[in-house]
Parts: sequence; structure tokens; C-alpha cells
Amino acid sequence: MAATLGLMSCARQVPASATPTSTGPRAVRLLLDTPAQETHTLTQLREDVEVDATEGERTPRVVTTGQTPTLSLNGNRARLYGDAKGTQGIAVDNFLLLEVLDAHGKVSRRATVGFTEAVHMGPEIVDSVGRRAFTFEAGEVDITHLLPESAPFQVRATALDTWGVGRVSDVYLLLAPDRRADDDDLRGQ
Repeated sequence: MAATLGLMSCARQVPASATPTSTGPRAVRLLLDTPAQETHTLTQLREDVEVDATEGERTPRVVTTGQTPTLSLNGNRARLYGDAKGTQGIAVDNFLLLEVLDAHGKVSRRATVGFTEAVHMGPEIVDSVGRRAFTFEAGEVDITHLLPESAPFQVRATALDTWGVGRVSDVYLLLAPDRRADDDDLRGQ
């Protein structure tokens, strides 16, 4: 018994706050599937956002919002998927506003994804990522360029709507090594 206790006391104790060192893919749910709702029933406005809308409202209405825990890129690519396995695409009506937060919670970058015309936040025109569409294939939306290479960050996503109905599918942020880099590797040829 004393020998067993002695061995247990020699075991290395890992602090609960230690950061996992796994290099495998990591999926984080960003938004929950939200069924279609008519725009006029969405009561929360995102008043700091203005859309150059030919139809509908210039101030978009919030469908839903979500935010990741603190993450690090660690050399991975960051893409959006409709499931944690990275096999499904995403759908949004009208668009997602993605905001990258630094370690202090301050917005450092912004981008939109979806079907929208120009989006303004104050004097800034927010960049659009990907094509102008309501649906995207699995991993089609790559947001790696928005994220800091080595600093911790969070991603906040807000699904916004300006006309008709607002909805969004499940949206996952998947951090994984770039598979295409392996496919393009010409070593040994």
C-alpha cells in the first residue's frame, strides 16, 4: 500500500488549465441551426451595421449570434462547415457578420459571408469572404486570412437578415491542417 501511494505521488500532475496540444482537427460550433423566420418578426436590430440594400431594410435584424471560446490557429486553416465532421456545407439568409476578437475582447477584423450588398460599420466597408450566395459547400468559406497566426483569438458570428426571411444552418469553425498542401506536395517526384 505504501509503495502504491509512493508511486501515485510521483505521477506528474497536469494543471486543469493546461492547453491541449493536439494537432488534429478541432471543430467549434459557432451558430445553431435557426429555422426560417419572417424578417418583421425578428425584433433585435444590429444598429451599428448598415447595408446598401436595393430591397428591404438598411439596418439588418439579428437572426442569431454565437461566439467561440479562445482559440489559436497553430498553423491550421480555418474554414466554415455545417457539421463537426467537416462534411456538410452551410446556409444563411441573408449573411453572417464575422468579427475576430483579440485576447482583450477588442474587434480586430470583420468580414461578411452570404448574400448581401456592401455592408458598412461606421466609415468602414466590411470585406466579403467568398461568393455572394445563400449556400456554401463544406469548407468553401476559408477565414484563415482573418485570424492572427500566433495570437489567441475568438470569432463572433451574427446571422443577419434584411428582407423576406432570416435563417441559418448549423455553422462550425473547423481548425485543421491544410489538406490541399499535402495533395500539392511534389517531394519524391
